[in-house]
Amino acid sequence: MSTAPAGGRAAVADDTNQAPAGDALSLAQAIARGEISPGAALEAALARAAHRTDLGAVRLLAPDPARRRAEALDAVPRRERASMPFFGVPFLMKDLGAPCAGLPVAAGSALLDKSVEAPDSRLAERFRAAGLNPFGTTTSPEFGLSLASEPAIGPCARHPLDPALSPGGSSGGAAAAVSAGIVAIAHATDAGGSIRVPAAACGLVGLKPSRGAVTAAPGFGNLLSGLAAEFVLCRSLRDAAAAFDAVSGAAMGPFADRAPGSLAAALQGEPAKVTLGLVLDAEGVAIADDRAQAVEAAARALERAGCRIVPLSAATLTPLRRAAARLFDVAVCTNLAAALGAAFEDARLETMTRAAAARGRALPATALHEAQQEGARAAHALWRLFETVDLLLTPMLSGPPRPLGAFPTDRDDVEAHFAAMEAFAPYAGLANATGAPALSLPHGADGDGLPLPVQLVAPTGREDRLMRAARLLERARPVLHRSSVAGL
Repeated sequence: MSTAPAGGRAAVADDTNQAPAGDALSLAQAIARGEISPGAALEAALARAAHRTDLGAVRLLAPDPARRRAEALDAVPRRERASMPFFGVPFLMKDLGAPCAGLPVAAGSALLDKSVEAPDSRLAERFRAAGLNPFGTTTSPEFGLSLASEPAIGPCARHPLDPALSPGGSSGGAAAAVSAGIVAIAHATDAGGSIRVPAAACGLVGLKPSRGAVTAAPGFGNLLSGLAAEFVLCRSLRDAAAAFDAVSGAAMGPFADRAPGSLAAALQGEPAKVTLGLVLDAEGVAIADDRAQAVEAAARALERAGCRIVPLSAATLTPLRRAAARLFDVAVCTNLAAALGAAFEDARLETMTRAAAARGRALPATALHEAQQEGARAAHALWRLFETVDLLLTPMLSGPPRPLGAFPTDRDDVEAHFAAMEAFAPYAGLANATGAPALSLPHGADGDGLPLPVQLVAPTGREDRLMRAARLLERARPVLHRSSVAGL
């Protein structure tokens, strides 16, 4: 059993029979039992958001439409509620990515701060169909260009366990909100680790789905050459599984659908024993001892559960990491240049944003083509690796959550900025470039009570395999969140 020291920030239990407490499904079940109404759950979330404005997690609140939605949910016949796994659960959308009616998206930018509202995206429709009740947006860095969430227009997202630290980015506001219990589940996006890095920093479950598993309809504008995926941040594997079942499939986009069946069902029964490729370090990156030890401890836990562990040299993945970093750089910069058009020099944009857009405008078309080809070759190389192992187990972060200001965006050195992000999360971009699903899960806590995360990576379309292995880790060392969920 691993726990934080007396007075520490978090506690980690070793009770394998403990059910996930204080998650979104717990709240939905409390609503179903009549212990709390959708309206009361919403008011509890609003009260917690008001109480924790110090976190900077929430950018915008729109309570009145959510109150009307709660009233409408109260009127839904009980026989229809069974199809809504998160019936009445308050929800926050990210200020970047899929639009949600009534919640203007500014992408953390003064340029879009008075943006016109958009109708529901297909993903937002699916969130609502699952019973979730969106009532605001969470803080994101400008156009998602950072692994911190400190946009110049504010607010600055802070870590719930230490306000001097960042909760990560670009879904840092979502992670802070879920960790602090403002909501139990929140929308998030991931083009280079933006779901998994905040999950890792805050001790949450962060699943980046396979390419094509979750729809980007109707706009398909956030694909970034296939790097970007949208999903949620949550507190338990069962929440992630239920959310995936609710929103995946029928992607209606340029990639093949990847819906392997019910993930909730995959979590039932005895998990399959798999072979895992274990990577403890990263070439050119210093992985802190406690982070590597957490990965090794996770490997031992999986081995005790009957899995086979195959050590892999970090050098095996170095060419894939480099290809992923190159594709992220070129795709993000060219996409930003195209999205901003003539506004790329607008003084309202942050310095890093202007520099990245200028870099994208200066790159030849051949650079994008070559980077995409490198990404395709990396995807093939990963597939070949998965012929010998079922999953990869890697460090998620090279060290603890970074202090506020560690990823400044008031500078114009784009290469140094991206290199710093890659050094913080060296194996994050691999899943984005190759389209593979990847999951960050806490496995213990360090001496300061901060989460020790690990990452699992599976072949494209095998979220089920990923979740079964993660369940073994969740059984071995479930995390007790310090903050309860508002309404529970």
